[in-house]
Amino acid sequence: MLELVIDQRRRDLGGFEVGRVLPFAQRRMVGPFIFFDHMGPVDFPRGLPKSVDVRPHPHIGLSTVTYLFDGEIMHRDSVGSEQTIRPGEVNWMIAGRGITHSERFEKARAEGGAMHGIQSWVALPTEMEEIAPAFAHHGQADLPQHREGGVWWRLVAGKAFGATAKVKTFSPMFYLHCELEADASIAAPSEYSERAAYVVTGEVEADGKRFHDGQMLVFAKGGDATVRATAPSKIMILGGEPIGPRFIEWNFVHSSRERIEQAKADWRAGRMKLPDLDDKEFVPLPLDPPPPANPMS
Repeated sequence: MLELVIDQRRRDLGGFEVGRVLPFAQRRMVGPFIFFDHMGPVDFPRGLPKSVDVRPHPHIGLSTVTYLFDGEIMHRDSVGSEQTIRPGEVNWMIAGRGITHSERFEKARAEGGAMHGIQSWVALPTEMEEIAPAFAHHGQADLPQHREGGVWWRLVAGKAFGATAKVKTFSPMFYLHCELEADASIAAPSEYSERAAYVVTGEVEADGKRFHDGQMLVFAKGGDATVRATAPSKIMILGGEPIGPRFIEWNFVHSSRERIEQAKADWRAGRMKLPDLDDKEFVPLPLDPPPPANPMS
């Protein structure tokens, strides 16, 4: 049974488009997932300008999860990581008490080519929000796969269907990349209280209704969470257990609004270390929005 359907909101980042799904006004999180962006698909031309790159910027209180269907991205961060990510691999960056990173399209700049993927954020449990920052890259060998009856899946993170990915997580969760042939179906793991399916490509049916690419289907707690493909489809199924409300502002996520204000002040004052190979530029803190003319509005 469906609780809510969220349509992606497309926006241009100055060289490619993303579809923002989470957070959403009526549904801020699904399990620990607090941010979900569908990147591309886009075909980058050779000689792509550097302005398209994601310059160094900060995070606290979360893990960023990058997963690609196509293309290549170079990741650099302030704990010394420099790691290329390719399709079917995972870059899992734990921000904890503070990290900065950049994402560069260096291969596309040199050769041109496609880029398509999902960027998500997983909020850390309250007691883990201030852990030391860290980074891990996981190739396909670390991510269990299974094929049966027109359904193929890869477990990107967490536990599902009796399998466990080697990605280190901090709360009960699951994250699956699934490919379905027409008329094949899959049900989200029943042991989790919050579950959703995002249609990357194709068309699916759930709860007697049809849905298309760019839509996230949020299932009701304890209800049926089966998705059937009405055409060959690629979907991401995700969820887990709730970890409590979180404040989110710019790139910062935390259970304390005061801690976010401190992070903003630290970034504004240049107190957060930049990646060693990317320390000549950064994304400035956006200006705070002005208060409403009527404080009660």
